[in-house]
Amino acid sequence: PRMAQEAAPVLLVVLARLVSSTWHEGSGYYLESHTNEVYAEEPPPEPAVDYRRVPQWCATLNIHRGEATCYSPRGSSYRSSLGTRCELSCTRGYRLVGPSAVQCLPNRHWSGMAYCRQIRCHVLPAVLRGSYVCSAGVQMDSRCDYTCLPGYQLEGDRSRVCMEDGHWSGSEPICVDLEPPKIRCPESRERLAEPGKLTATVYWDPPRVRDSADGVIKRVMLRGPEPGSEFPEGEHVIRYTAHDQAYNRASCKFSIRVHVRRCPVLKPPQNGYIFCTSDSNNYGATCEYLCDGGYERQGTSLRVCQSTQQWTGSQPLCAPMQINTDVNSAASLLDQFHEKRRLLVISAPDPSNRYYKMQISMLQQAACGLDLRHVTTVELVGQPPHEVGRIREHRLSLGIIEELRRFLHLTRSHFNAVLLDKAGTDRERYISPVSPDELFVFIDTYLLSEREAARLAQSGDPCE
Repeated sequence: PRMAQEAAPVLLVVLARLVSSTWHEGSGYYLESHTNEVYAEEPPPEPAVDYRRVPQWCATLNIHRGEATCYSPRGSSYRSSLGTRCELSCTRGYRLVGPSAVQCLPNRHWSGMAYCRQIRCHVLPAVLRGSYVCSAGVQMDSRCDYTCLPGYQLEGDRSRVCMEDGHWSGSEPICVDLEPPKIRCPESRERLAEPGKLTATVYWDPPRVRDSADGVIKRVMLRGPEPGSEFPEGEHVIRYTAHDQAYNRASCKFSIRVHVRRCPVLKPPQNGYIFCTSDSNNYGATCEYLCDGGYERQGTSLRVCQSTQQWTGSQPLCAPMQINTDVNSAASLLDQFHEKRRLLVISAPDPSNRYYKMQISMLQQAACGLDLRHVTTVELVGQPPHEVGRIREHRLSLGIIEELRRFLHLTRSHFNAVLLDKAGTDRERYISPVSPDELFVFIDTYLLSEREAARLAQSGDPCE
């Protein structure tokens, strides 16, 4: 015991020297506390780790939604021992965030941190005029199916899938209006021509047009006459074309058929002709019978085509004109020519008058042209009591002659002539012989009715 007491202070001194010295790990220097001298020394070797005493050096790896595959230098039983290397992976649908491999370090920590994040794609944008439905939102393997509003059609991918790289498959589709609008025209129709006309006025409602997409019709075009137009006889096709906002178009058509009710075609009478309104034999047409020069009508003058397609009345005749000179007054004589004939009354002092003979000679040569223009010649020649009045071969009484002279203001002293129209009106006077050409020009210009002018133009000059 005494030796132990004496030796104890020496041991303490040695320990004191060991404690007062400090090792700065990693510096490569050893520092004495009681001196300023520095001595370089080699760092001591790392202490050997006894795996038998420390089998679980780092914390056990636990990756949510993932797996760690580890390899230890000591074998598969030492999954967390120093130097163990672990490869990290995630289950399907998750992506590893961090290093793909870690190692257990001497500081009892793993060389890195990692975790599994769910794979998600971005939210798909809305589709104009359409929509989509996804099976699992924006998660991986989620399938989104696209549909379009009624009237629109899908162009592009009909479905897209969220893939492992976090992107959607395919590309964004669009909804386009490819369907033409619906158009319905009015029903075809038949109409009867109106009385006295060859046309029918036809009205109809505009077509019914509907767009199956946005309901907007840009324009509707009509090809053909407008409603309320007059349509001639026959069939007419009316077409409509509609355009929507996408410039799709649709067309429809219908027909209008116009019928003209007609009577049998009338034949002109012998020695006469007919003048008809409208198309001469359609419903409402009026036909007037006229006779050639020297003939007069016997029977009805007008016939009308009825809705039953039959003519009113019966066909008249054109008989040679009968002149009755056995009348009591000049008025009765003139009434026979009213609306039938024109009169050229010639007065001369005696039959030997030069102007008279010249006038009668020219008129005899133009008898055809006079009849064509319905002109009858009346001669008043000489002095009473031997004065002669005649119409063709018919003689006039002295009383009638006298009345005619007073009525027409005709003197017996010299040659003169007066032209009366069919109404008995004094239209032109001559104091010298008038040539047939001059007479015909005046009649054709001023006295012919519309029907006579048409007849004359149609027949030309049959007297040539």
